[in-house]
Amino acid sequence: MILLVAIMLFGWGIRSVRTSKVDAIPDLSENQVIVFTEWMGRSPQIMEDQITYPLVTNLQGIPKVKYVRANSMFGMSFIYIIFEDNVDIYWARSRVLERLSSATNLLPAGVSPQLGPDGTGVGHILWYTLDAPGMDLGEQRAVQDWYVKFALQNVSGVSEIASFGGFQKEYEVTLDPNKLNYYGLTVAQVINTIRINNNEAGGRKFELSDIGYIIKTTGYIKSIGDLENLPVKTRQSIPVKLSDVGSVQLSGGSRLGIFDVNGEGEAVGGIVVMRYGENADAVIKNVKAKMEEVAKGLPKGMKFNIMYDRSGLIEESITSIKRTLIEEMIVVSLIVIIFLFHWRSALSIIIQIPITIAASFILLNAFGISSNIMSLTGIALAIGVIVDNGIIMAENSYKHLAARQAELNREKQ
Repeated sequence: MILLVAIMLFGWGIRSVRTSKVDAIPDLSENQVIVFTEWMGRSPQIMEDQITYPLVTNLQGIPKVKYVRANSMFGMSFIYIIFEDNVDIYWARSRVLERLSSATNLLPAGVSPQLGPDGTGVGHILWYTLDAPGMDLGEQRAVQDWYVKFALQNVSGVSEIASFGGFQKEYEVTLDPNKLNYYGLTVAQVINTIRINNNEAGGRKFELSDIGYIIKTTGYIKSIGDLENLPVKTRQSIPVKLSDVGSVQLSGGSRLGIFDVNGEGEAVGGIVVMRYGENADAVIKNVKAKMEEVAKGLPKGMKFNIMYDRSGLIEESITSIKRTLIEEMIVVSLIVIIFLFHWRSALSIIIQIPITIAASFILLNAFGISSNIMSLTGIALAIGVIVDNGIIMAENSYKHLAARQAELNREKQ
């Protein structure tokens, strides 16, 4: 029965080793949910008074929350809700969403808070750039945002693809105040005209000659010319176009910094953020496989350039710990054989080492602990302790057997 249980534990342990989550470092980050709110153009004090304070006071009553932190800056507000360690992260996110649904009534019109990605502080597992010599940074950013990002987000275990670098294309309208005054227009009127004209509307269905027709209007802005020809006002039956009161050009959004690669110039790329509790090694492999597929659809001359890849650190760390474990198992086995100088007793003790190590992975998986430097080092340090009990039991058995043998010898005499 003991051998049968040992074999079952060993088999279960081997299976746990193969399915164990692998990472280089343990995730010791707090169990938190981030609420991000953007209201561009407002000062930090306004953000604090009208965004951060109402949200913080409303989110503090959520169950199982340890504390709430907040940070207000120019045009942006960040709130960090820290939950207790035993709380499921997705339960926590759903509770925060419930509160936000009622908290939005306390915010200014048009302001919508949103949850941050379901990742952690150590979730940045891979950074890449798009290597495209001679291509405009705006074109590179468009490829990243509208092709690469959507493809990589479909990889299992990926929480977010955070884009960086380059220029985000936008239409820029520069108004002439003298012309606005001449035509009797205000900036608000021009903005409203652009907003209501960049839209589509549905009509109705009617039948003609036994054929059904669906009527709709197409009004989305697709070029600079569409903006320039927008009628802002009618003056003496003559439409005043947007080009009459200003100029329209294609430009990039305002930037607070740049991303430079090795001092060779700006680059465009993305950060792969892993979802909470996923297997980092498996996610990186899946992302790389997806990159090979996505690369087939990139513009000619463009390719991926991986800047940071944690898989190298993971493989080196795990390989080093594995080698240490094997070396320790061999050394301890030799010491046990020399110390006991009885191969059957030594064998019974040595067998405990692989069985115990395999069984420890069962517990690692049960508690959701990944195979990393810390957990595997703990197992390596415990090998010496593992054999102590076996040696003590073997010596105790020898002592009692020797005492019993002496009694039998005296009885025979």
